Amino acid sequence: MPRFIQAHATHPDAHMALALAGAQLEGQRAGMVPTLGFLYITHAYVPQAQALLDEARERWPGCGWVGASALAVSSAGVEYFDEPALVILLCDLPTTQWRVFSGRHPLPQDCDARSLLLHADGATPDLQELIGELAQRCSSGYVFGGLVSGGDDAVQFADGVFAGGLSGLSLGSDVRWISRVSQGVQPLGRERRVTASDGPLVTELDGRPALDALLEDLRLPAYTGESGSLRQAMPRLRKTLVGLSDEPGARREYGPEVRVRHLIGLDPSKRGIAVAEQLREGELLSFCERHPDAARRDLVRICTEIRAEAEERGARMAGALYFSCVGRGGPHFGAPSAELQWVQHALGEVPLAGFFANGEIAHARLHGYTGVLTVFLED
Repeated sequence: MPRFIQAHATHPDAHMALALAGAQLEGQRAGMVPTLGFLYITHAYVPQAQALLDEARERWPGCGWVGASALAVSSAGVEYFDEPALVILLCDLPTTQWRVFSGRHPLPQDCDARSLLLHADGATPDLQELIGELAQRCSSGYVFGGLVSGGDDAVQFADGVFAGGLSGLSLGSDVRWISRVSQGVQPLGRERRVTASDGPLVTELDGRPALDALLEDLRLPAYTGESGSLRQAMPRLRKTLVGLSDEPGARREYGPEVRVRHLIGLDPSKRGIAVAEQLREGELLSFCERHPDAARRDLVRICTEIRAEAEERGARMAGALYFSCVGRGGPHFGAPSAELQWVQHALGEVPLAGFFANGEIAHARLHGYTGVLTVFLED
């Protein structure tokens, strides 16, 4: 029966923040012997990362540790943006049901994991391919997590402190969880098929010039060959995103099958648009934009689905991890800590930890502008 407890603190001194969080956790332990800890710190504490990990090991001997640094971190009902803070989640999962891995201690080839928690550096070469390969090594094919954020010196915790590459946690077959992805965007037009492309440049959608389709969906004047008309449209174009999928109709709720990417440029001479991903003909594409109301509705939806599924299984929600985009959080939802307060309101009093990422990982895919919520269950 796994137990989870959480704590969070902010203080100019990193060790004082850990002491404050430690006092909170000791008040909740009630005889619990933690075996595994999740530690997320904001960028201000990166210079003290190794010292913080050493101190955490002294406070909770025998505990394995995973985590990361980020622009912002989160706990149940609270977010810490642009301030020194840390969040800790402790649990007593059996040691036979998890394994910490990193570049120094890779995941064994005969790993019997059901799923993987992954922290990664966005500059890692061929990152999407690596995520896909790791997904193939676990029985559920499910990998979840996020990319470190906050600066080029961001770090990862994996029973040590690491910069760059990948690290994380393999979870065994007895670890029960439910996970959902919230995109938080709304469509601007209909779904179209890519009929001509060259790498990231899309030149045709449904046999029409891609630029024409974009301007049509944004309800902007058609391009007549004068560059001035496009310059006037740039403020709107900068806010436009692209949703990509392989399955017709996946766009309806912008679920995990849809990859939301930046629109990064235009090629008026080819009447094309450039997207932050290598595209291939036959893919489905729709233009979309971030929207606070859509994000709030979708966030409540995934929390409600998780609660309902837990009840159907006859299980209690024991603890949670939440990874959200750095472009979301309170600033996007309208007030400080608003996003995590919505999660808490919809999910209930579940111990939670997480961070705001430069990219989110779910269903073996790298996402953007999403929230990935994973809840652990107990009977």
